[in-house]
Amino acid sequence: MERQVLCRGLQEPEGPICLPDGRIYVTEMASGRHCISRIDLQGQYQQIGYPARRPNGMAIDGYDNLWIADGGGKQLVRMGLNGDLIESYDGPEDQPYLWPNDLVFGENGLLYITDSGIDPDIFVQGQVIRADCRSCRYDGQVLEIDPRNGDVLRQLDSGLRFPNGIAIDDRGQLYVGETISGNIYRYDLASLTHPKRELFGNVVVGAPEGFVGPDGMAFGSDGRLYCAVFGQGDVTVLDGEGSVAERIPTCGKRPTNIAFCEDSRGGAVVTILDAGCLEWVGIPCRGRQLYRPKI
Repeated sequence: MERQVLCRGLQEPEGPICLPDGRIYVTEMASGRHCISRIDLQGQYQQIGYPARRPNGMAIDGYDNLWIADGGGKQLVRMGLNGDLIESYDGPEDQPYLWPNDLVFGENGLLYITDSGIDPDIFVQGQVIRADCRSCRYDGQVLEIDPRNGDVLRQLDSGLRFPNGIAIDDRGQLYVGETISGNIYRYDLASLTHPKRELFGNVVVGAPEGFVGPDGMAFGSDGRLYCAVFGQGDVTVLDGEGSVAERIPTCGKRPTNIAFCEDSRGGAVVTILDAGCLEWVGIPCRGRQLYRPKI
């Protein structure tokens, strides 16, 4: 499969957003940056905004505003493509966010977000993750949020062990990766209360030690789920039944997220934390059309 590094020198990149004109936005989580950066078609790099502390996953709305899960700042942040801060939202007073991680818009215009359930300040220093990461205590959540005011409408799940990447399929079902177990869970958003947690698949090889498991993910137009597997050095592809169909190697061991390109080049981009780069991979399908409500 054809591949190319589009940009080097990124510091702990995450959260890629691809625009139809070919521009790509990423977060940089490293303490020396904590920024949102833009890469153009020529690979030119520019820092455009500084939301707070350790920006993680991103989504984009119908007015081209970026929605950022700010893990270190423990906030949800809305920012313009020019870097202007529009709004920030704290979690509920009785249950504040611990680590807002990744997010996606639903067809209903609501925002779905993972909270990894542990404070990043006690979990990771730079790129060094605590040694007991497979046994320490987590209380990860999946939340439904009204983006008009930042209110949490529903807690869809809790007690998860580092919920991470999140995606929605073409039937409106929600998928969440749990990094510690390697599992991908599926939720029926049509449920009026708490949807059932359904095991869809698993993306890890064997019984890994250390912090290895699903990170950011996206659906292709082929109906398959493409999941960046942190610590495993690949994008694992699950078919419609949740079985592993393919593993696409990445240029580093710590891919953090994936997004399909929306311009004529096609393929997808993967953020690679340990290599500090944005890698393009020639996946032979387009991405599933994302919901982008006007808020």
